[in-house]
Amino acid sequence: MTDATDTRTTDSTAGDGLTAQYHPGEVEQRRYESWVRGGYFEADPASDKPPFTIVIPPPNVTGSLHMGHAFEHTLMDALNRRRRMQGYEALWLPGMDHAGIATQNVVERQLAAQGLSRHDLGREKFVEKVWQWKAESGGAILGQMRRLGDAVAWSRERFTMDDGLSRAVQTIFKRLYDDELIYRANRIINWCPRCLTALSDIEVEHSDDDGELVSIRYGDGDHAIVVATTRAETMLGDTAVAVHPDDERYRHLIGTEVELPLTGRRIPIVADEHVDPEFGTGAVKVTPAHDPNDFEIGQRHNLPSLTIMDERAVVTVPGPFEGLDRYEARPAVVAALREAGRIVAEKRPYQHSVGHCARCKTTVEPRLSLQWFVRTGPLAKAAGDAVRDGRVAIEPADMAKRYFAWVDNMHDWCISRQLWWGHRIPVWYGPAGEMVCVGPDDEAPSGDGWHQDEDVLDTWFSSALWPFSTLGWPEQTPDLAKFYPTSVLVTGYDILFFWVARMMMFGLYAMDGRQPFDVIALHGMVRDEHGKKMSKSFGNVVDPLDWMDRFGADATRFTLARGANPGSDVPVSEEWCQGSRNFCNKLWNATRFALMNGATVAGELPPSDELSVVDRWILSRLQHVTAEVDEQFEHYEFAKVCEALYHFAWDEVCDWYVELSKPVLSGGGPAAERTRRVLGHVLDRLLRLLHPVIPFVTEELWIALTGGETVMRAPWPVAEDGRIDDDAEEELLALQKVVTEVRRFRADQGLRPTQRVSAALTGLGNVGIDGHETLIRSLSRLDPPAADFTATATLAVTGGIAVDLDTRGTIDVAAERARLAKDRAAAEKEAAQCRAKLDNDAFVAKAPEPVVAKIRDRLSAAEADLARIAASLEALPTS
Repeated sequence: MTDATDTRTTDSTAGDGLTAQYHPGEVEQRRYESWVRGGYFEADPASDKPPFTIVIPPPNVTGSLHMGHAFEHTLMDALNRRRRMQGYEALWLPGMDHAGIATQNVVERQLAAQGLSRHDLGREKFVEKVWQWKAESGGAILGQMRRLGDAVAWSRERFTMDDGLSRAVQTIFKRLYDDELIYRANRIINWCPRCLTALSDIEVEHSDDDGELVSIRYGDGDHAIVVATTRAETMLGDTAVAVHPDDERYRHLIGTEVELPLTGRRIPIVADEHVDPEFGTGAVKVTPAHDPNDFEIGQRHNLPSLTIMDERAVVTVPGPFEGLDRYEARPAVVAALREAGRIVAEKRPYQHSVGHCARCKTTVEPRLSLQWFVRTGPLAKAAGDAVRDGRVAIEPADMAKRYFAWVDNMHDWCISRQLWWGHRIPVWYGPAGEMVCVGPDDEAPSGDGWHQDEDVLDTWFSSALWPFSTLGWPEQTPDLAKFYPTSVLVTGYDILFFWVARMMMFGLYAMDGRQPFDVIALHGMVRDEHGKKMSKSFGNVVDPLDWMDRFGADATRFTLARGANPGSDVPVSEEWCQGSRNFCNKLWNATRFALMNGATVAGELPPSDELSVVDRWILSRLQHVTAEVDEQFEHYEFAKVCEALYHFAWDEVCDWYVELSKPVLSGGGPAAERTRRVLGHVLDRLLRLLHPVIPFVTEELWIALTGGETVMRAPWPVAEDGRIDDDAEEELLALQKVVTEVRRFRADQGLRPTQRVSAALTGLGNVGIDGHETLIRSLSRLDPPAADFTATATLAVTGGIAVDLDTRGTIDVAAERARLAKDRAAAEKEAAQCRAKLDNDAFVAKAPEPVVAKIRDRLSAAEADLARIAASLEALPTS
């Protein structure tokens, strides 16, 4: 059997314009540059086409393309390219996030290498240094996005610190402040003692770490009470012990005081329903300044909050522990308690969840601090209502409950950061305690004693404005009028709470109840082939740039999209990427074959009644696949899109239709001309359907095939019901079954692809394919029976078709006996199961007649198979 895309042909005069092999490196950069020069990625707000908008989740200016980016960008690009082909005014807007902590850390490390700190430069000079770094070294990911094929409107690139977005930040801050939705207060926040700033929840990574659980006795005698803690050093800041009000063990102690060991202070025992009486001893120490739950207890009971550590997590309480780092203080406090006879129990190691700074991995310290907060209650409710009332759809739908679990229980958001790089909080303080919030068009207070707040805003604050600030808000721009709300947000479920919900809150607030996007399409995390999270420590991180170097951008994209089931994690492997590269090569060879055989896209397709059954079959299959791909795209089922196109392209077009068309093409005449037109039409539509996922190879092939300007501007294929032909599909399915069964037999026997075998075919007329006998023999390498023909093997095919083969001198008799024995065992099992059901009087009496009839048919088929197999075994040579 020859390769289905073998380019040998009798029509050798047709040039194809394609190299003998596909080399992605020779195509990708050239094609991408031509798209940018042609302005194909741009969008016109004055267009009368319906809008389709995606704003890119802005990557950090410090970042480089990792597999998660490549995956997410592939999905966005596919949606964007398809909509453009469907006639939409499609805008995919690019940009980057200033990444406050990450970027400041990068520049501070550069200064440290010179023996300097940011304080040596001062704020103004340091910020200038960061801008200089951004201009020289930041944004490497933008060039990598080009390599991947991102069809973004580069002329609209935005940055969260550019002038327009800075104006948007000041505007919304002022509005929220005036509406009393932004306030300043002392609250417990996540604090990084290394980065010296507050952190948002998204910037804290939790892991199960080994620590110790120490049980400490407070007080003595009948008034003693035992508490357990993993952070013994924080007991220096305890201001109460809390128990549940219904806990009989401690009811007599509620309202009394107990002495706090090592300090001499007396603290109250309070009743609070927050305490779980089933956990530990049922009594908890309360340190309001160093634990968020304890802070809430402290607020309810009007307890003092004692800060016992400074910003670097060094103990500040006067006494023997003063000046010790928290990790030095912990064993020192335990040792002192042990010496005082206060340790009741110690459990080591004790595994518990610990938060770490996502940037520097330092353990986060809960800390009472004066910070700026967004009052999220009304904003979060609006964000929940927008999904509940259908203005915003979440795909997959079952992710909505996770969204509601967050927005319905959202805490106020700490938005201030103790950094120099970022949007500085637009609040000024006066010499007499005045506080003035300044909008972008307001004049800031000046004079002696006035100064601006030193903090900057959380990076996520400006990112929350991204869907509308990038379109010109707060100005009422043509872009904003045309392209807002955006059509779909493609993002990972892991930031559903932290970014998506915040964009929803700010979008609805700033845009008078208009949602920032119509659909939230959530995807999972990219993992290795075993489903394991990619991590440098595991040694399983895959660099998409490496895959693009070796296999091409299209192969990388197809591998990622083929695993993209909504909301589910995506396993990938190099082997799968190699398979995707082979798929691109298959398309290349098929198109090259078509061109060398004169395939054309010129003129109308011939009417169905003038086409062969093979041509009608492939056109019918094309309609089904087109409809399926359209439906799956609408539901963000990228994996199903890729599977449908892969199997249609490889199995049906290349492995069947190309092979079936070869005899027709070599025969010439009107039939060949009609097949050339059908072949060109099928490949034209197939390349269009594949273009959103694999843009480079499809662009190169489509232009070679059609002579068109670019496939990006070719209309998206639409299924034509008039070309669906059930009879042709049924007829070709029967033909395929015969050929497949013979090929399977040949493979089992180890026959060479070119080796001919004599065979008699009977029963083809039973399924209406007797007219295809010559074609079946050609595809199966079967010769007509010779004068001395002896059937030594018989293959039974559905529909009563039999293929008797003369295998003398061509097969391994022992292997064939083993194969037939395996088939016989399967047929005997099937027959036994059917007889058991039919012998069961209760089953026969209660089951519907069609079900019983089907069992009888299965039994008959199994018995026929057993008779055939017995005959085949009998016919095999004895040696």
